[in-house]
Amino acid sequence: MTLTEPTPQQALGVAAARTLATTTKSRPQMRGITPRWLLTQLPWVEVPAGSYRVTRRLTYTLGDGKLSFYTTGSQVQVVPAELTELALLRDFADETALAALAGAFEHREYDPGTVLAGEGAPLDMLILIAHGKVTRHRSGPYGDDAALATATDGDHLGADLLTRDDATWGFTARAATRVTALVLPAATYARLNGRLESLRTHVAEAAARPRKPQNSKGEASIDLSAGHDGEPLLAGTYVDYDPAPREYELAVAQTVLQVHNRVTDLYNTPHDQLEQQLRLTVEALRERQEHDLINNTDFGLLHNTDLKHRLTTRTGPPTPLDMDDLLCRRRKTKFFLAHPRAIAAFGRACTAHRVYPDIGVLDGKRVQTWRGVPILPCDKIPVTETGTTSILAMRTGEDDAGVIGLRPKELPDEHQPGVNVRWMGISERAITSYLVSAYHSAAVLVPDALGVLDDVEVAN
Repeated sequence: MTLTEPTPQQALGVAAARTLATTTKSRPQMRGITPRWLLTQLPWVEVPAGSYRVTRRLTYTLGDGKLSFYTTGSQVQVVPAELTELALLRDFADETALAALAGAFEHREYDPGTVLAGEGAPLDMLILIAHGKVTRHRSGPYGDDAALATATDGDHLGADLLTRDDATWGFTARAATRVTALVLPAATYARLNGRLESLRTHVAEAAARPRKPQNSKGEASIDLSAGHDGEPLLAGTYVDYDPAPREYELAVAQTVLQVHNRVTDLYNTPHDQLEQQLRLTVEALRERQEHDLINNTDFGLLHNTDLKHRLTTRTGPPTPLDMDDLLCRRRKTKFFLAHPRAIAAFGRACTAHRVYPDIGVLDGKRVQTWRGVPILPCDKIPVTETGTTSILAMRTGEDDAGVIGLRPKELPDEHQPGVNVRWMGISERAITSYLVSAYHSAAVLVPDALGVLDDVEVAN
């Protein structure tokens, strides 16, 4: 067998030629850059003094907040002081009586589908929901079953038991999931009320106390006259303000960017090394800004949603009915904000209901919408280990008393709005340092500007 002789090279090879060629390079890329819809869609208000005070009309506290619980083994107990979240026990200070009342609750477990209370039945117990989801239903005008709000962790049912012994349930309460509840039977409360004079006196006074004039939102009433004729005596009024308004201080995200002088002196073409280092650093700070605006425990939107505007899904996945509930709670909803997995789960639920959301265009980009309101993705919204997350809906802008972002009016050495870069000097190792700072916060001007749909299941 004859071996084929190798063909002699007749032209300059590619590998050799590349030693004389100039490679075209991209600028540095970064996987962590997201659309950051919240930063682009939130109206930004400039704060010259570094803080922003939200002045609201005086609102009367009704005592309808969430209760807290603690567990001992398999048993759940309500924190005694948390019972003052019930309207009739607001400002009740007898710790001994509260402890006795808390200890009188019975621990009960309910399977999904179990009826906790039936519409029209005697109201014979006060129910505190420690964990789980309870749906409330009422007979509709045409004999159908009308769904009311869903109660979940920390809510309570049957508070009229504290003042009335002839009350009836105005709805049917049914366990949507497995429910852990604490129940105070009417007979047990009657015995306690007879034995604890401080409790009996406080509840009687609270029930007899006239309610201060207020509108449907709980704000101090403004007395007006309308539809009159002639010369009647007109009502006098004034607008009262909250005596302790909330102030938002600007938060900061910072880092020190370090660049070796030899790098910026010798390796600065075709891309400016300092410029690219700074660009990626600012991108990381902007990502952190959006994370803080959602998750910060002081000013983050998830932690500043009024309890009356926190809803839960009916069955787990976000259905069209759930999104309608969230949408109808506020006027001029600007957009929904949801984790991409929540948007996908909503799409699956829509397909199952044979409903198909529209596609809209926002800032030149195609986005999914619901009832004409954009649903914007945000991966900063957390997803729990059990596969649940939240969907936010908000009205924005000062003119509409909505949600606003806060940033400084101007900064020394400002690089971008709300971001400055300050030279810190050169070390003995010839490393130049720059302090890069991003200042930001967010404010909810009135409670109904922001709503959250909780317990959104995305795992299935």
